[in-house]
This record gives sequence, C-alpha cells and structure tokens, in this order.
Amino acid sequence: MKRLAALALVLAACSHPPAPRCPPGAAASPVEPAFVDEPVAPPPAPAPPAIDREAISELAATRSYNLGTPRPVALLPDGDVLFLRTGPRSYVAELFELDAATGAVRKLASAGDLVKSTDVQLSAAEKAKRERLRMALRGIVSVSADRDGARLLIPLGSELFILDRATGAAKAVAIGGGYPDSPLLAPDGKRVAFIRDRDVWVVGVDGGKPTKLTASPGPDVSFGNAEFVAAEELDRTAGMWWAPTGDRLIIQRTDDSKVDTLYVANPRHPDQAPTPFRYPRAGTTNATVGFAIHAVKGGKPTAITWDAAAFPYVHHVGWPKAGAPTMVVLNRAQTELRVLAIDPATGKTTTLLTETNPAWLNTSGGPVWAADGKSFLWTREHADGWALERYGADGKLQGTVIGPDYGFGGQFGVDDDTGEIWFVAGTPVDSQVWSVAPGAAPTRRTDARGTHAIGVAPKGGTRLIVANGADGKRSQTVVRRDGTVVAVVPSVAEDGPALPTTVVEEVAAKDRTYWTAVTRPRNFDPSKRYPVVLQVYAGPGVTTVTRNPRAYWKDQLLADTGFIVVRGDGRGTPGRGMAWERAIARDLITVPMADQVEILTRLGAKHRELDLARVGAVGWSFGGYFAAMAVQRAPDMFKAAIAGAPVTDWRLYDTAYTERYMGTPDQNPTGYDATSAVVNAASSSRPLLLIHGMTDDNVYAAHSLALTEALFAAGKPFEFVAMSGTHMMADPTSEAALLTKQIEFFRAHLGLPTAP
Repeated sequence: MKRLAALALVLAACSHPPAPRCPPGAAASPVEPAFVDEPVAPPPAPAPPAIDREAISELAATRSYNLGTPRPVALLPDGDVLFLRTGPRSYVAELFELDAATGAVRKLASAGDLVKSTDVQLSAAEKAKRERLRMALRGIVSVSADRDGARLLIPLGSELFILDRATGAAKAVAIGGGYPDSPLLAPDGKRVAFIRDRDVWVVGVDGGKPTKLTASPGPDVSFGNAEFVAAEELDRTAGMWWAPTGDRLIIQRTDDSKVDTLYVANPRHPDQAPTPFRYPRAGTTNATVGFAIHAVKGGKPTAITWDAAAFPYVHHVGWPKAGAPTMVVLNRAQTELRVLAIDPATGKTTTLLTETNPAWLNTSGGPVWAADGKSFLWTREHADGWALERYGADGKLQGTVIGPDYGFGGQFGVDDDTGEIWFVAGTPVDSQVWSVAPGAAPTRRTDARGTHAIGVAPKGGTRLIVANGADGKRSQTVVRRDGTVVAVVPSVAEDGPALPTTVVEEVAAKDRTYWTAVTRPRNFDPSKRYPVVLQVYAGPGVTTVTRNPRAYWKDQLLADTGFIVVRGDGRGTPGRGMAWERAIARDLITVPMADQVEILTRLGAKHRELDLARVGAVGWSFGGYFAAMAVQRAPDMFKAAIAGAPVTDWRLYDTAYTERYMGTPDQNPTGYDATSAVVNAASSSRPLLLIHGMTDDNVYAAHSLALTEALFAAGKPFEFVAMSGTHMMADPTSEAALLTKQIEFFRAHLGLPTAP
C-alpha cells in the first residue's frame, strides 16, 4: 500500500486586504523623536501548552491503540475462534486460532508463510472493495471457512490458498492465471468461485480446470460484484452466493453503461493515467442489476424475476441451508421495502412481507431462517425503536421476540441447537448482551458498564462476547450457553497512557435531551476559560458519544494542547426512535446545526470553563460537511472550522445515500440549494481549513475544489491542504502531521486558555 504523503500544496486565501506599504522608490516619512518616559515592558505571556508530538506520533502509529486487537472472522461449530491480528504497531495481519477447549492459541498462517511478500499486488476491484470497507490492513485480511470449519480459504493478491485446519497445511488453488477477485468458498469446501476479467469462474480446490460460468459482452457489463451504491450505501458488498449444496450460485449481473464516468487523477503522480470510476450522482442513472442461478456443471442460467423497475435496489441476498433463498429489495426513494422468497427451480419470487415509511426506511440485513426452514426472524423498525419478530414461511407474523423497549439495535445470533437468541440492547451510549430462549423472557448476560457485541456459533453452544468497558478494559471472551467462561481471545494492543478524562453526560434542552461527551485537559485548571472544539459528525446513521473511553484518544490529545473538546449527538442520529432520526428529512443541515448549537449552549451554561466566544468545529466526511456549513450558518457560535473530505454540494454525491434523505434534485431543488456549501459560500465569514485526498473515490476532491473556488471568488478566508490519498488515511506519518496541523490551526484562530 502506497504511503499517503501530503502534497506540497497548501493554498491560502483571505478576504482581508494586505497592510499598506510605500510605493517603490519612495522614502518613509521621518518621525520627530519625542522625549517620553521609558515604557514598562508587560509581563511575558504564559507559554502555550506544548504540543506533544511524540504522543501524536504514537497515537497514529498504533491507530489509537487498536492495532494488535483481535478481529474475529469466524466462530466455528466446534467452538474454536478464528481471528486476525496485527502487531501493536503493524498493519500486517496474520491468522490465528483459539482452541475453545484449552484456551491455547496457535498461528495458522501469515502472508510471509504463503507468499514472498506481505505487500501483495491488488487488482483495481480489490482496492475499490477495501475502500468501501475502509480497510487499511495488509497481509491476510479476509478468511472464509466451509460449513464444518475444516477448510479455510485465504486470498493473497493473485493467489488463493486452501488451509486444512487439522494438519495446518496450506496449498495453492490452481486458478489458471489472472487475478481472482472476491473469491468465495463453497459451503462443502470443495470449490471456489471467483471473478476474473468481469466474469465468474469456479474451480475445484483439489485440482481441475477452472470453468467460466458467465459471459460478459463487454467492459460495461460485469458479473459477481455488487455495484457501487450497494457496496457503499446499502451494506451489501457481495455479488454471488453459493447454494447450501455447493452445486449452484446466485450471481449478480451489473450493467454500468448508463452510469456517469468520473475520472480520478493523482497529481502526486502525473505520469499515471487517470482512473475511471462509474459513479451515479444524485438524480442521475444508476447501474442496472439482475440476478440468476447458475449451475456449476453449466447450462442455461435461471433468471430471478421481480419488479426491478419499481424496486431497483437490492439490499440483501441469501441462500440458507433451510428455508427459501431470499432477497430484500427497495424502491429508489427507499420508502418501500419487500422481502422476496425465490423459487430456485423457476427464478420466480413471492413477496413475504412489505414495509413502508414516508420519509425513508432503514435496513438491517436479511431474514434469518430457523434450522427447520419453517420460520424466519426479521428486524423491524417501529416508532419507538427496533424489534425482532418471527414470521412463518408464508410471511405471516407469528410474534415479537424482542420488543423495542429493550433498546435492541439489530445485532443478534441464533443457537440452532436450542433456538436460543443472544442479542445486544441498551442506550445510544452503552449496551449489554441479553439472551432469550423460546417462550421465555429475555435474560441479561453482562453487567459491566460500556459497550458490547456478540457472536453465536450456530452449533456447539459457544458465544463470543466483545466488551469495551467504561473503565477502559476491553476483552473478547468465549462463553458457553450458561455463561461459563471458556477462554479469552488474547490481544497484543498497547494500552496507551492514562485513559482520557472524558465525561459522558445527558443534557436537557426544552423538550428533549442530548447525549454529550466533554474532554478536558489532563492539567485542567478550573479557574481558567478554555476555547472549545466541537468534534462532530452529526449525520444520519452514526453516533459519536459512547461510554467507551478509548474512543476519545484524539479528543484528549487536542484537549491537552489547551482546549476543551465536546461531542454531542442530536436529531438525525440513530437509537432514539423514528421521529428523532427523521427530523432531518429533506434538509440535512438545519436541524443538526440547531442541535449542535443548543448542545454547546447548554454545556456552556452548565460548565463555565467552556468559553463559547471561542468555538471551533472539526469533522470528516459528513462531519466535514457540517464543519464547512458551521462557518456559514452559525458564525456567531463557530469562529473557525476544519472540514475533512467534506460533501460540499449534495448534487455531487451518490444516488442511494443522498436521495434517501434529500429526495432527488428535481424533487427538492430548494433543499439542495439551501444545504449546499458551494451555493452559499458567500455567507462564510470565519476561517476554514479544508483537507481532502485527491484520489478519494467516494467524496471526490471536486467537492472541496468547488468550495475553494467559490470561497476564493467571494473573498472569504480559507486554507486548503491537498493529500495524495483516498477517503481514509492509513499512513501514520501523514496522520500525525495532520493532527499537528489541526492543533496549530485552532490555536491560531481560537487562542489559548485565559484567566477569568
């Protein structure tokens, strides 16, 4: 992976005129000396808190002390856990296995064991997929297991390896050359499907000639991959799915011929040709997708039929061991959803259930079928929260398993042997693990304050509980059905220094409350008033306040240089019910801006050390958009802002995300204009620092360039830092430099702590 070095390009523009100077050749006017008393020199200003560059570098080098944390990839039927893990300061991941019976850990494979270099070459499709997943790791980054957990598939660059767990032996799969994208192991472990040159191929893992199952007619049509909007916005990165018998595949066909092509050039490497990307901007044409069932032995595929014109978005496809193959589809406005059962023999579909919402529908995966195939579980959003419901194979509701009053967030697993369900529920800032047996009431399984996640082995009776405690302790624990601890998955991550000082509190304002997090300097002086930095996202689908103190390392670094750092989750964020979340419909900035200003105002009234005359905002992606709008919409509150990779005009962003919340530009032209940082650039009146990766293929650099052009024309203050990377930053050196730049910017425009 190439290093993300900052380009030597920092553009600055300012509306303030330069100081007057003498014309060329003119002498300055003489000034008569005056006899006055010698002025008394004022006392020297206190030195600003030092920028701890070593701490900044350490935070970047450890990815906020997350490198070295196990990343579970499979909880196997025998209870063993497969996990990936890097070193504490390494991005190179290796594959490990934890024996649940003994607690012993063994390394199964590393990239160096299988190939000569850990920096394997990636195809353009694989690079794009990792960007969609925000994946920065190298080495072994993905592993899949067969149904029994006996064989593992490990992709490494242009090679595929099958590892036998019993012997530990690995062998290369003979794919016949080329680059195998998106490899998928069959449930029986006998075959691997993969994409090469836009077509899907299948090969036996024990030998044999690869077979091509599809025939792309040209460069605009591909098979086996999810289209851009599905991968980026619909939580679906897969484009092919095995039948449980391993003899057939559902394969996606994607036609991009009518999708706009955008070109991304890397100005750091002008010798390289621009890369074309198919990118559907709001209101433009999407890719056309279709699905068919292909037999491994060949023959005519069976097309899957549904009303694709009315429901063009496919959120989920699944082929369970028992129960019908299913699809979850949505209309383009994402106001109607259908769960469809597929007849594998004919490809015809039947509607099992339908959901509608006049604003938009949130999605949460697909149906989870019972082991006998007679019913399925479905997560449904109600007015006051999410519920887990059981439906019969005919789509009729059988009952509610978990009601919305538990704070259920959609994460659960099923023990097929007992029917018991383990799930996560709580508040937007903390959560616990619960279980519910058939016909019984839910039982709480964890007690420690903090956040939790759960994994459940379908067979064998083991669970994996991931905990991030409010006390800073983190663990991954394997337990049995009765809660007995079996083993702990070991981490090698560095603990870091003393935990952040962050205090999570709920503040009241009018008819609502907000969750907030306030981080003060470690050497906090209650007699002083501090400039405030709002660390912000404020967009749909994301909360930033959590009781996990390890989420605030960067906030603490910033605070220790002389600031108080604030986070707050307002309306539009998840976990507070439909009305709260959908308050932003058709306008993505007015309500979030009002709520963040309200949060700051209430906190400032409660904590006098917050100097609300000196507030800055910093955010990335949607948070960057908010920051850019903050100096336009609320200059009385925000005196400076840093906008990283901001969306600056929603007409330039993709169809699925933008239209979900804003409608199309034709439907909502006033809303698009009112929420555009570019259209309203002339109202910007505070210093703004823009940061953008020039090769970003999600929020294109055109967003920031359009805004800088508008700000420059309007004579408004801004700085622009162009990075040579993408939407995510994986290079520790560049990340450390960027953190330092942010501190220096806020110091210059917000100042230092002051005495009252």
